[in-house]
Amino acid sequence: MKKRLAGFGLAAILALSTAIVGCSSQSSTTTAPTQEQAAQGTAAPAANDTGEKVLTFASGSDIVSFDIHDHNNTSTEAVHVNMFNYLVKKDKNQKVQPDLATSWEIVNDKTWRFKLREGVTFHNGDPFTAEDVKFTLERIAKDQKLLEYGNYKQIKEVKIIDPHTVEIITNESEPVLLNRLSRLGSSMLPSKYIKEKGWDEFLKNPVGTGPYKFQEWKRDDRLILVKNDQYFGDKPKWDKLVFRAIPEDATRVAELMTGGVDIAVNIPPSDMERIESNEGTHAVTAPTQRVMQLSLRTTPGTVTENPKVREAIDLAIDEKAIVDNILAGGGTPTRTRVTAGNFGADPELYGKSLYDPERAKQLLAEAGYPNGVDISFSATSGRYLKDKETAELIQAMLAESGIRAKLDLLEWSKFNDTYKAKKFGEVFMISYANSMFDASLAFDRLTTERAKGESDYSNPEVDKLLKEAEKNMNLDERAKQYVKVQEIIAEERPQIYMYQMNANYGVSDKVNFEPRLDEMLFADEVTKK
Repeated sequence: MKKRLAGFGLAAILALSTAIVGCSSQSSTTTAPTQEQAAQGTAAPAANDTGEKVLTFASGSDIVSFDIHDHNNTSTEAVHVNMFNYLVKKDKNQKVQPDLATSWEIVNDKTWRFKLREGVTFHNGDPFTAEDVKFTLERIAKDQKLLEYGNYKQIKEVKIIDPHTVEIITNESEPVLLNRLSRLGSSMLPSKYIKEKGWDEFLKNPVGTGPYKFQEWKRDDRLILVKNDQYFGDKPKWDKLVFRAIPEDATRVAELMTGGVDIAVNIPPSDMERIESNEGTHAVTAPTQRVMQLSLRTTPGTVTENPKVREAIDLAIDEKAIVDNILAGGGTPTRTRVTAGNFGADPELYGKSLYDPERAKQLLAEAGYPNGVDISFSATSGRYLKDKETAELIQAMLAESGIRAKLDLLEWSKFNDTYKAKKFGEVFMISYANSMFDASLAFDRLTTERAKGESDYSNPEVDKLLKEAEKNMNLDERAKQYVKVQEIIAEERPQIYMYQMNANYGVSDKVNFEPRLDEMLFADEVTKK
Protein backbone atom coordinates (compact mmCIF):
# COMPACT_ATOMS: atom_id res chain seq x y z
CA MET A 1 0.00 0.00 0.00
CA LYS A 2 1.28 3.45 -0.91
CA LYS A 3 -1.26 5.32 1.19
CA ARG A 4 0.35 7.52 3.77
CA LEU A 5 -0.85 9.52 6.74
CA ALA A 6 0.67 12.96 7.05
CA GLY A 7 1.71 13.65 10.66
CA PHE A 8 2.35 17.09 12.08
CA GLY A 9 3.95 17.00 15.52
CA LEU A 10 2.58 19.43 18.11
CA ALA A 11 -0.42 20.68 16.16
CA ALA A 12 -1.08 17.45 14.33
CA ILE A 13 -4.55 18.57 13.58
CA LEU A 14 -4.33 20.87 10.59
CA ALA A 15 -3.74 20.30 6.92
CA LEU A 16 -4.48 21.71 3.55
CA SER A 17 -8.10 20.80 2.85
CA THR A 18 -8.92 23.21 0.14
CA ALA A 19 -6.45 23.12 -2.75
CA ILE A 20 -4.95 20.82 -5.28
CA VAL A 21 -1.67 20.77 -7.02
CA GLY A 22 -0.37 19.39 -10.25
CA CYS A 23 2.81 19.72 -12.21
CA SER A 24 3.81 19.08 -15.78
CA SER A 25 6.43 20.08 -18.29
CA GLN A 26 3.77 21.25 -20.71
CA SER A 27 3.20 24.85 -21.68
CA SER A 28 0.27 26.92 -20.50
CA THR A 29 -1.53 26.11 -23.73
CA THR A 30 -2.01 22.53 -22.64
CA THR A 31 -5.62 21.58 -23.23
CA ALA A 32 -7.34 20.07 -20.21
CA PRO A 33 -9.12 16.76 -20.82
CA THR A 34 -12.83 17.03 -21.38
CA GLN A 35 -15.14 15.20 -18.99
CA GLU A 36 -15.72 12.62 -21.72
CA GLN A 37 -11.99 12.11 -22.23
CA ALA A 38 -11.42 11.90 -18.50
CA ALA A 39 -14.15 9.30 -18.15
CA GLN A 40 -12.52 7.26 -20.91
CA GLY A 41 -9.14 7.54 -19.22
CA THR A 42 -7.48 9.55 -21.99
CA ALA A 43 -6.13 13.03 -21.42
CA ALA A 44 -6.17 15.64 -24.17
CA PRO A 45 -2.76 16.19 -25.78
CA ALA A 46 -0.75 19.36 -25.20
CA ALA A 47 -1.17 22.04 -27.84
CA ASN A 48 2.60 22.46 -27.78
CA ASP A 49 5.51 21.70 -25.48
CA THR A 50 7.92 24.50 -24.65
CA GLY A 51 9.59 22.85 -21.68
CA GLU A 52 8.04 25.28 -19.21
CA LYS A 53 7.78 24.09 -15.65
CA VAL A 54 4.07 24.39 -14.97
CA LEU A 55 2.45 23.56 -11.64
CA THR A 56 -1.29 23.06 -11.86
CA PHE A 57 -3.47 23.53 -8.82
CA ALA A 58 -7.09 22.41 -8.79
CA SER A 59 -9.77 22.89 -6.19
CA GLY A 60 -13.38 22.05 -5.56
CA SER A 61 -14.09 25.79 -5.73
CA ASP A 62 -12.64 28.94 -7.26
CA ILE A 63 -11.07 31.76 -5.28
CA VAL A 64 -13.53 34.30 -3.92
CA SER A 65 -11.76 37.57 -4.64
CA PHE A 66 -8.41 39.35 -4.82
CA ASP A 67 -9.51 41.62 -1.98
CA ILE A 68 -7.33 40.15 0.76
CA HIS A 69 -9.51 41.73 3.45
CA ASP A 70 -12.91 40.62 2.23
CA HIS A 71 -12.98 36.90 1.62
CA ASN A 72 -12.54 35.09 4.97
CA ASN A 73 -11.77 31.94 3.00
CA THR A 74 -8.84 29.59 3.56
CA SER A 75 -8.83 28.09 0.07
CA THR A 76 -8.62 31.59 -1.42
CA GLU A 77 -5.75 32.47 0.89
CA ALA A 78 -3.99 29.25 -0.16
CA VAL A 79 -3.74 30.82 -3.62
CA HIS A 80 -2.99 34.37 -2.42
CA VAL A 81 0.16 33.31 -0.55
CA ASN A 82 1.88 32.82 -3.88
CA MET A 83 1.14 36.42 -4.94
CA PHE A 84 1.40 38.38 -1.70
CA ASN A 85 3.62 38.53 1.37
CA TYR A 86 2.93 39.14 5.07
CA LEU A 87 5.13 41.09 7.46
CA VAL A 88 5.90 37.76 9.15
CA LYS A 89 5.08 34.24 8.03
CA LYS A 90 4.93 30.77 9.53
CA ASP A 91 7.15 27.96 8.33
CA LYS A 92 6.04 24.33 7.94
CA ASN A 93 6.30 23.85 11.71
CA GLN A 94 4.22 26.99 12.36
CA LYS A 95 7.16 28.93 13.75
CA VAL A 96 7.04 32.66 13.00
CA GLN A 97 9.73 33.78 10.54
CA PRO A 98 10.66 37.11 8.90
CA ASP A 99 8.98 37.96 5.61
CA LEU A 100 8.52 41.60 4.61
CA ALA A 101 9.63 42.50 8.12
CA THR A 102 13.17 41.46 9.00
CA SER A 103 12.89 42.06 12.76
CA TRP A 104 10.46 43.22 15.43
CA GLU A 105 10.37 44.23 19.07
CA ILE A 106 7.81 45.10 21.73
CA VAL A 107 8.16 48.77 22.64
CA ASN A 108 5.45 48.71 25.32
CA ASP A 109 2.29 46.76 26.06
CA LYS A 110 0.45 48.41 23.14
CA THR A 111 3.24 49.07 20.64
CA TRP A 112 5.26 46.75 18.39
CA ARG A 113 8.05 48.06 16.15
CA PHE A 114 8.85 46.34 12.84
CA LYS A 115 11.89 46.86 10.63
CA LEU A 116 10.93 46.38 6.97
CA ARG A 117 12.91 44.62 4.28
CA GLU A 118 14.56 47.06 1.88
CA GLY A 119 14.77 46.71 -1.90
CA VAL A 120 11.41 44.95 -2.29
CA THR A 121 9.19 45.91 -5.22
CA PHE A 122 5.61 45.12 -6.11
CA HIS A 123 4.88 43.34 -9.38
CA ASN A 124 4.27 46.70 -11.11
CA GLY A 125 7.66 48.05 -10.00
CA ASP A 126 6.48 50.24 -7.09
CA PRO A 127 8.77 49.99 -4.04
CA PHE A 128 7.40 48.43 -0.86
CA THR A 129 7.58 50.92 2.02
CA ALA A 130 6.05 51.79 5.37
CA GLU A 131 3.25 53.60 3.54
CA ASP A 132 2.00 50.25 2.25
CA VAL A 133 1.93 48.77 5.75
CA LYS A 134 -0.04 51.73 7.08
CA PHE A 135 -2.48 51.64 4.15
CA THR A 136 -3.05 47.88 4.40
CA LEU A 137 -3.50 47.44 8.14
CA GLU A 138 -5.46 50.62 8.79
CA ARG A 139 -7.89 49.77 6.00
CA ILE A 140 -8.87 46.45 7.57
CA ALA A 141 -8.76 47.84 11.12
CA LYS A 142 -11.22 50.65 10.32
CA ASP A 143 -13.64 49.36 7.67
CA GLN A 144 -16.38 47.43 9.48
CA LYS A 145 -17.89 46.21 6.20
CA LEU A 146 -14.88 44.00 5.46
CA LEU A 147 -15.15 40.35 6.46
CA GLU A 148 -11.80 40.33 8.27
CA TYR A 149 -12.47 43.54 10.23
CA GLY A 150 -13.22 41.63 13.44
CA ASN A 151 -9.73 40.10 13.41
CA TYR A 152 -7.90 43.42 12.94
CA LYS A 153 -9.98 46.02 14.78
CA GLN A 154 -7.48 45.52 17.62
CA ILE A 155 -5.08 47.76 15.66
CA LYS A 156 -5.49 51.44 16.54
CA GLU A 157 -2.85 52.96 14.29
CA VAL A 158 0.21 52.24 12.19
CA LYS A 159 2.83 54.92 12.81
CA ILE A 160 5.52 55.48 10.19
CA ILE A 161 8.94 56.02 11.81
CA ASP A 162 10.87 56.08 8.52
CA PRO A 163 10.34 54.52 5.06
CA HIS A 164 11.38 51.10 6.39
CA THR A 165 10.26 51.21 10.02
CA VAL A 166 6.73 51.14 11.43
CA GLU A 167 5.11 50.91 14.83
CA ILE A 168 1.83 49.04 15.12
CA ILE A 169 -0.17 50.50 17.99
CA THR A 170 -3.05 48.45 19.39
CA ASN A 171 -6.06 49.55 21.40
CA GLU A 172 -5.19 47.15 24.21
CA SER A 173 -2.43 44.69 25.00
CA GLU A 174 -2.17 42.26 22.11
CA PRO A 175 -0.90 38.75 23.01
CA VAL A 176 -1.33 37.29 19.51
CA LEU A 177 -0.31 40.13 17.16
CA LEU A 178 2.29 38.03 15.35
CA ASN A 179 -0.37 35.35 14.77
CA ARG A 180 -2.64 37.97 13.23
CA LEU A 181 0.08 39.33 10.98
CA SER A 182 0.91 35.89 9.57
CA ARG A 183 -2.58 34.95 8.34
CA LEU A 184 -5.24 35.93 5.84
CA GLY A 185 -6.05 39.63 5.90
CA SER A 186 -2.41 40.59 6.52
CA SER A 187 -0.90 40.48 3.02
CA MET A 188 0.64 43.79 2.06
CA LEU A 189 -1.15 45.88 -0.56
CA PRO A 190 0.38 48.38 -3.04
CA SER A 191 -0.92 51.69 -1.69
CA LYS A 192 0.36 53.89 -4.54
CA TYR A 193 -1.09 51.62 -7.24
CA ILE A 194 -4.49 51.39 -5.56
CA LYS A 195 -4.70 55.12 -4.83
CA GLU A 196 -3.84 55.97 -8.42
CA LYS A 197 -5.76 53.23 -10.26
CA GLY A 198 -8.60 52.49 -7.83
CA TRP A 199 -9.93 49.27 -6.28
CA ASP A 200 -11.74 48.11 -9.39
CA GLU A 201 -8.50 48.11 -11.36
CA PHE A 202 -6.65 46.33 -8.56
CA LEU A 203 -9.30 43.60 -8.41
CA LYS A 204 -8.97 43.08 -12.17
CA ASN A 205 -5.17 43.27 -12.18
CA PRO A 206 -3.94 42.49 -8.65
CA VAL A 207 -0.40 43.37 -7.65
CA GLY A 208 1.61 41.90 -4.81
CA THR A 209 5.25 41.30 -3.83
CA GLY A 210 5.15 37.49 -4.00
CA PRO A 211 7.13 34.98 -6.10
CA TYR A 212 4.31 34.72 -8.67
CA LYS A 213 2.34 37.46 -10.39
CA PHE A 214 -1.08 37.64 -11.97
CA GLN A 215 -1.63 36.77 -15.62
CA GLU A 216 -5.25 35.70 -16.12
CA TRP A 217 -8.41 34.72 -14.24
CA LYS A 218 -11.41 33.01 -15.80
CA ARG A 219 -13.88 32.81 -12.94
CA ASP A 220 -15.02 29.30 -12.00
CA ASP A 221 -12.48 27.87 -14.44
CA ARG A 222 -8.84 28.76 -13.82
CA LEU A 223 -6.40 31.33 -12.49
CA ILE A 224 -2.92 31.61 -14.02
CA LEU A 225 0.13 33.10 -12.30
CA VAL A 226 3.65 33.43 -13.74
CA LYS A 227 6.97 33.65 -11.97
CA ASN A 228 8.21 36.99 -10.66
CA ASP A 229 11.84 37.32 -11.73
CA GLN A 230 12.24 40.31 -9.40
CA TYR A 231 11.18 38.42 -6.28
CA PHE A 232 13.28 39.35 -3.24
CA GLY A 233 13.53 35.77 -1.96
CA ASP A 234 14.70 32.53 -3.52
CA LYS A 235 14.13 32.26 -7.25
CA PRO A 236 10.65 30.84 -8.01
CA LYS A 237 10.80 27.12 -8.84
CA TRP A 238 8.03 27.15 -11.44
CA ASP A 239 7.50 29.14 -14.61
CA LYS A 240 3.75 29.10 -14.27
CA LEU A 241 1.05 28.18 -11.76
CA VAL A 242 -2.44 27.17 -12.88
CA PHE A 243 -5.24 27.01 -10.31
CA ARG A 244 -8.23 25.11 -11.65
CA ALA A 245 -11.71 24.95 -10.13
CA ILE A 246 -13.12 21.42 -10.51
CA PRO A 247 -16.17 21.02 -8.24
CA GLU A 248 -17.13 17.52 -9.43
CA ASP A 249 -15.40 14.82 -7.39
CA ALA A 250 -15.45 12.29 -10.23
CA THR A 251 -13.86 14.73 -12.65
CA ARG A 252 -11.18 15.71 -10.15
CA VAL A 253 -10.26 12.07 -9.55
CA ALA A 254 -10.25 11.32 -13.28
CA GLU A 255 -7.96 14.31 -13.91
CA LEU A 256 -5.51 12.99 -11.36
CA MET A 257 -5.52 9.43 -12.68
CA THR A 258 -5.08 10.51 -16.30
CA GLY A 259 -2.24 12.92 -15.51
CA GLY A 260 -4.12 16.19 -15.85
CA VAL A 261 -3.70 17.02 -12.15
CA ASP A 262 -0.85 15.94 -9.92
CA ILE A 263 -2.37 16.57 -6.51
CA ALA A 264 -6.11 16.50 -5.92
CA VAL A 265 -7.79 17.53 -2.69
CA ASN A 266 -11.12 16.44 -1.18
CA ILE A 267 -10.90 12.95 -2.59
CA PRO A 268 -13.99 10.90 -1.68
CA PRO A 269 -13.07 8.05 0.69
CA SER A 270 -14.50 5.57 -1.80
CA ASP A 271 -11.88 6.62 -4.38
CA MET A 272 -8.80 6.47 -2.19
CA GLU A 273 -8.11 2.79 -2.84
CA ARG A 274 -8.57 3.26 -6.59
CA ILE A 275 -5.97 6.04 -6.56
CA GLU A 276 -3.66 3.80 -4.55
CA SER A 277 -3.88 0.99 -7.05
CA ASN A 278 -3.50 3.28 -10.06
CA GLU A 279 0.01 3.32 -11.51
CA GLY A 280 1.61 6.72 -11.02
CA THR A 281 -0.54 8.02 -8.16
CA HIS A 282 -0.86 7.57 -4.42
CA ALA A 283 -3.20 8.72 -1.65
CA VAL A 284 -2.43 10.86 1.38
CA THR A 285 -4.68 11.30 4.40
CA ALA A 286 -3.92 14.26 6.65
CA PRO A 287 -5.64 15.53 9.79
CA THR A 288 -6.99 19.06 9.71
CA GLN A 289 -8.27 21.52 12.25
CA ARG A 290 -11.28 22.31 10.09
CA VAL A 291 -14.62 21.88 11.86
CA MET A 292 -17.93 21.33 10.08
CA GLN A 293 -20.67 23.22 11.83
CA LEU A 294 -24.18 24.63 11.64
CA SER A 295 -24.89 28.32 12.19
CA LEU A 296 -28.34 29.01 13.62
CA ARG A 297 -30.32 32.21 13.82
CA THR A 298 -31.35 33.41 17.25
CA THR A 299 -33.17 36.26 15.53
CA PRO A 300 -36.50 37.20 17.18
CA GLY A 301 -39.40 35.72 15.23
CA THR A 302 -37.49 32.71 13.91
CA VAL A 303 -38.21 29.19 15.17
CA THR A 304 -34.53 28.80 16.04
CA GLU A 305 -34.81 31.74 18.42
CA ASN A 306 -36.10 29.14 20.87
CA PRO A 307 -33.12 27.48 22.63
CA LYS A 308 -35.03 24.19 22.88
CA VAL A 309 -35.39 24.06 19.10
CA ARG A 310 -31.65 24.66 18.71
CA GLU A 311 -30.93 21.91 21.23
CA ALA A 312 -33.31 19.57 19.41
CA ILE A 313 -31.43 20.17 16.17
CA ASP A 314 -28.18 19.31 17.93
CA LEU A 315 -29.53 16.13 19.52
CA ALA A 316 -31.14 14.95 16.27
CA ILE A 317 -27.78 14.73 14.47
CA ASP A 318 -25.62 11.62 14.79
CA GLU A 319 -22.15 13.01 14.13
CA LYS A 320 -20.44 9.65 14.52
CA ALA A 321 -22.67 8.15 11.83
CA ILE A 322 -21.71 10.97 9.47
CA VAL A 323 -18.01 10.44 10.15
CA ASP A 324 -18.26 6.65 9.82
CA ASN A 325 -20.58 6.43 6.82
CA ILE A 326 -19.90 9.56 4.77
CA LEU A 327 -16.25 10.18 5.62
CA ALA A 328 -15.22 6.54 6.17
CA GLY A 329 -13.93 7.40 9.63
CA GLY A 330 -12.08 10.51 8.47
CA GLY A 331 -13.07 12.83 11.29
CA THR A 332 -13.78 13.26 15.00
CA PRO A 333 -17.07 14.39 16.61
CA THR A 334 -16.68 17.62 18.55
CA ARG A 335 -18.81 20.07 20.49
CA THR A 336 -16.26 22.87 20.15
CA ARG A 337 -14.54 24.61 17.28
CA VAL A 338 -11.41 25.07 19.40
CA THR A 339 -9.85 21.70 18.72
CA ALA A 340 -6.62 20.23 20.06
CA GLY A 341 -3.57 22.22 18.97
CA ASN A 342 -5.29 25.58 19.43
CA PHE A 343 -4.54 27.76 22.43
CA GLY A 344 -7.50 27.64 24.82
CA ALA A 345 -8.95 24.30 23.69
CA ASP A 346 -11.40 22.55 26.04
CA PRO A 347 -10.76 18.79 25.94
CA GLU A 348 -14.06 18.12 27.72
CA LEU A 349 -15.97 19.15 24.59
CA TYR A 350 -13.76 17.35 22.06
CA GLY A 351 -14.60 13.86 20.85
CA LYS A 352 -18.13 14.19 22.22
CA SER A 353 -21.61 13.86 20.69
CA LEU A 354 -25.05 14.23 22.33
CA TYR A 355 -27.08 12.26 19.77
CA ASP A 356 -30.53 11.53 21.26
CA PRO A 357 -33.39 11.68 18.70
CA GLU A 358 -36.10 10.85 21.24
CA ARG A 359 -35.04 13.67 23.52
CA ALA A 360 -35.01 15.93 20.43
CA LYS A 361 -38.70 15.14 19.88
CA GLN A 362 -39.47 15.93 23.51
CA LEU A 363 -37.68 19.25 23.26
CA LEU A 364 -39.73 20.21 20.21
CA ALA A 365 -42.93 19.44 22.11
CA GLU A 366 -41.73 21.49 25.08
CA ALA A 367 -40.97 24.34 22.69
CA GLY A 368 -44.56 24.26 21.42
CA TYR A 369 -44.04 22.12 18.32
CA PRO A 370 -45.55 18.69 19.14
CA ASN A 371 -46.15 18.05 15.44
CA GLY A 372 -42.65 19.03 14.38
CA VAL A 373 -41.22 22.21 12.90
CA ASP A 374 -40.12 23.56 9.52
CA ILE A 375 -36.74 25.23 9.00
CA SER A 376 -34.64 26.39 6.06
CA PHE A 377 -31.24 24.74 5.68
CA SER A 378 -28.53 25.96 3.28
CA ALA A 379 -25.29 24.14 2.48
CA THR A 380 -22.51 24.05 -0.08
CA SER A 381 -22.20 21.52 -2.87
CA GLY A 382 -18.62 20.77 -3.90
CA ARG A 383 -16.82 23.16 -1.55
CA TYR A 384 -15.97 20.65 1.21
CA LEU A 385 -15.37 16.92 1.22
CA LYS A 386 -18.75 15.18 0.77
CA ASP A 387 -20.63 18.32 1.82
CA LYS A 388 -23.68 17.58 -0.33
CA GLU A 389 -23.99 14.04 1.01
CA THR A 390 -23.45 15.27 4.57
CA ALA A 391 -26.19 17.88 4.26
CA GLU A 392 -28.59 15.34 2.80
CA LEU A 393 -27.92 12.91 5.64
CA ILE A 394 -28.43 15.68 8.22
CA GLN A 395 -31.73 16.54 6.56
CA ALA A 396 -32.83 12.92 6.93
CA MET A 397 -31.68 12.76 10.55
CA LEU A 398 -33.56 15.93 11.42
CA ALA A 399 -36.71 14.56 9.81
CA GLU A 400 -36.56 11.51 12.11
CA SER A 401 -37.05 13.85 15.07
CA GLY A 402 -39.75 15.94 13.43
CA ILE A 403 -37.56 18.75 12.10
CA ARG A 404 -38.50 19.27 8.47
CA ALA A 405 -35.51 21.00 6.88
CA LYS A 406 -35.93 22.51 3.42
CA LEU A 407 -32.46 21.93 1.99
CA ASP A 408 -30.96 24.46 -0.42
CA LEU A 409 -27.68 23.22 -1.94
CA LEU A 410 -25.59 26.02 -3.42
CA GLU A 411 -22.45 26.23 -5.51
CA TRP A 412 -19.69 27.98 -3.59
CA SER A 413 -19.89 31.34 -5.38
CA LYS A 414 -23.63 31.64 -4.72
CA PHE A 415 -23.22 30.41 -1.16
CA ASN A 416 -20.45 32.93 -0.52
CA ASP A 417 -22.52 35.81 -1.91
CA THR A 418 -25.37 34.89 0.43
CA TYR A 419 -22.94 34.46 3.32
CA LYS A 420 -21.43 37.91 2.83
CA ALA A 421 -24.89 39.46 2.54
CA LYS A 422 -26.05 37.60 5.70
CA LYS A 423 -29.18 36.44 3.87
CA PHE A 424 -29.40 32.83 5.06
CA GLY A 425 -32.52 31.58 6.81
CA GLU A 426 -32.61 29.64 10.06
CA VAL A 427 -29.65 27.30 9.48
CA PHE A 428 -26.63 27.10 7.21
CA MET A 429 -23.74 24.63 7.17
CA ILE A 430 -20.14 25.77 6.81
CA SER A 431 -16.66 24.55 7.71
CA TYR A 432 -14.05 26.75 9.37
CA ALA A 433 -10.35 26.24 10.04
CA ASN A 434 -8.26 28.29 12.48
CA SER A 435 -5.46 30.28 10.88
CA MET A 436 -4.70 32.02 14.20
CA PHE A 437 -3.97 28.81 16.16
CA ASP A 438 -5.80 30.57 18.97
CA ALA A 439 -9.27 30.26 20.51
CA SER A 440 -10.02 33.91 19.77
CA LEU A 441 -10.61 33.23 16.08
CA ALA A 442 -13.23 30.58 16.83
CA PHE A 443 -15.59 33.20 18.24
CA ASP A 444 -15.05 36.04 15.78
CA ARG A 445 -18.65 35.79 14.55
CA LEU A 446 -20.28 35.33 17.95
CA THR A 447 -19.80 38.70 19.59
CA THR A 448 -22.92 40.85 19.61
CA GLU A 449 -21.31 43.20 17.09
CA ARG A 450 -20.21 40.54 14.60
CA ALA A 451 -23.27 38.30 14.94
CA LYS A 452 -25.68 41.07 14.01
CA GLY A 453 -27.61 40.10 10.88
CA GLU A 454 -26.15 36.59 10.75
CA SER A 455 -27.02 34.63 13.88
CA ASP A 456 -28.05 37.72 15.89
CA TYR A 457 -26.59 35.96 18.93
CA SER A 458 -25.94 38.23 21.90
CA ASN A 459 -24.69 37.27 25.34
CA PRO A 460 -23.14 40.03 27.51
CA GLU A 461 -21.10 37.49 29.47
CA VAL A 462 -19.59 36.10 26.28
CA ASP A 463 -18.83 39.62 25.04
CA LYS A 464 -17.13 40.47 28.33
CA LEU A 465 -15.07 37.26 28.45
CA LEU A 466 -13.90 37.64 24.86
CA LYS A 467 -12.98 41.28 25.30
CA GLU A 468 -10.98 40.51 28.43
CA ALA A 469 -9.27 37.46 26.92
CA GLU A 470 -8.29 39.36 23.81
CA LYS A 471 -5.94 41.63 25.79
CA ASN A 472 -5.01 39.28 28.64
CA MET A 473 -1.25 38.67 28.76
CA ASN A 474 -1.68 36.09 31.56
CA LEU A 475 -1.93 32.95 29.46
CA ASP A 476 -3.38 30.72 32.18
CA GLU A 477 -6.20 33.16 32.89
CA ARG A 478 -6.73 33.72 29.20
CA ALA A 479 -7.11 29.98 28.53
CA LYS A 480 -9.70 29.69 31.33
CA GLN A 481 -11.69 32.58 29.84
CA TYR A 482 -11.89 30.80 26.49
CA VAL A 483 -12.88 27.52 28.12
CA LYS A 484 -15.77 29.30 29.83
CA VAL A 485 -16.89 30.80 26.50
CA GLN A 486 -16.86 27.35 24.91
CA GLU A 487 -19.05 25.98 27.69
CA ILE A 488 -21.59 28.78 27.16
CA ILE A 489 -21.66 28.37 23.37
CA ALA A 490 -22.05 24.59 23.70
CA GLU A 491 -25.08 25.19 25.93
CA GLU A 492 -26.73 28.04 23.98
CA ARG A 493 -25.91 26.74 20.47
CA PRO A 494 -25.80 29.75 18.16
CA GLN A 495 -23.40 27.44 16.37
CA ILE A 496 -23.54 23.64 16.52
CA TYR A 497 -20.16 22.01 16.00
CA MET A 498 -20.35 18.55 14.47
CA TYR A 499 -16.97 17.08 13.56
CA GLN A 500 -13.35 17.87 12.94
CA MET A 501 -12.39 16.82 9.42
CA ASN A 502 -9.52 14.86 7.96
CA ALA A 503 -8.39 15.65 4.43
CA ASN A 504 -7.88 13.18 1.59
CA TYR A 505 -5.47 13.87 -1.25
CA GLY A 506 -4.61 12.12 -4.46
CA VAL A 507 -1.01 12.79 -5.47
CA SER A 508 0.97 12.10 -8.60
CA ASP A 509 4.15 10.13 -8.06
CA LYS A 510 5.89 12.85 -10.10
CA VAL A 511 5.81 15.41 -7.29
CA ASN A 512 6.81 15.74 -3.66
CA PHE A 513 3.97 17.29 -1.67
CA GLU A 514 3.31 17.59 2.05
CA PRO A 515 0.18 19.33 3.41
CA ARG A 516 0.84 22.23 5.76
CA LEU A 517 -0.71 22.77 9.16
CA ASP A 518 -2.07 26.18 8.19
CA GLU A 519 -3.66 24.82 4.97
CA MET A 520 -1.63 27.18 2.79
CA LEU A 521 -0.41 25.98 -0.56
CA PHE A 522 3.02 27.47 -1.15
CA ALA A 523 3.91 26.38 -4.66
CA ASP A 524 7.64 26.53 -4.03
CA GLU A 525 7.28 23.88 -1.30
CA VAL A 526 6.14 21.46 -4.02
CA THR A 527 9.02 19.88 -5.92
CA LYS A 528 9.25 17.71 -8.99
CA LYS A 529 10.76 14.26 -8.50
